[in-house]
Amino acid sequence: MFGRRTKTLDEEAQDERTPLRPHEEGAELLDGRPAFGPYDLDEAPNDGWIRLDFGSLRLPVPDGAQLQVEVDSSGPVRAVHLMTSLGQFTVSAFAAPRSGGLWREVASELMSRLQADGARVGQVAGEWGEEIEARTEQGVLHFLAVDGPRWMLRGIAAGTAEHADARTTLLRDVVRQTVVVRGREPLPVRSPLPLLLPEPLGEQLKQATAELLQTTADGHRDTTQEG
Repeated sequence: MFGRRTKTLDEEAQDERTPLRPHEEGAELLDGRPAFGPYDLDEAPNDGWIRLDFGSLRLPVPDGAQLQVEVDSSGPVRAVHLMTSLGQFTVSAFAAPRSGGLWREVASELMSRLQADGARVGQVAGEWGEEIEARTEQGVLHFLAVDGPRWMLRGIAAGTAEHADARTTLLRDVVRQTVVVRGREPLPVRSPLPLLLPEPLGEQLKQATAELLQTTADGHRDTTQEG
């Protein structure tokens, strides 16, 4: 489902073992690191998964997925979406207190906001605690989050009701393999961790923006000349 380098025979043998979930007793690799993420940068394993580096996030990309990037007019990246045949996936990281527990606060507010917008909202037990599912006329939204060391990682899956279960499974898979790069700088709680485009994508975006500005300028010049 995700891109990965070729495994050695030892790694293939390890894959045959019964997998452990993140919070199960003994769910650690031999070097003491967690067997499942999401990972803090300090505990991220060298596991061969291909992840795109977006600065504060190192994000796995499912096979066949396309990237959609939201950019402010001033330049900073607002969000990165993974577009798949099952629907849209958005993973974001936020600054959180050392004590954790931010998701409990956010979840309560989120449910109230969704209900006020007319959605049918429920909670689902997940690997990292309670998840939220909201059904609207447009489709199904599924929210989950993980409280990490000074960060909270939130995942959202959106799409039709038909693929809701498969989409939730893929969302959990993406979150499980994500690496969070919190950084040491102090940030207000709930602040989004800054996103940066990988260099090739950044160059493509600059080129596309320049072409759009040139096309707009040409169109304006033609209109002025006709007038």
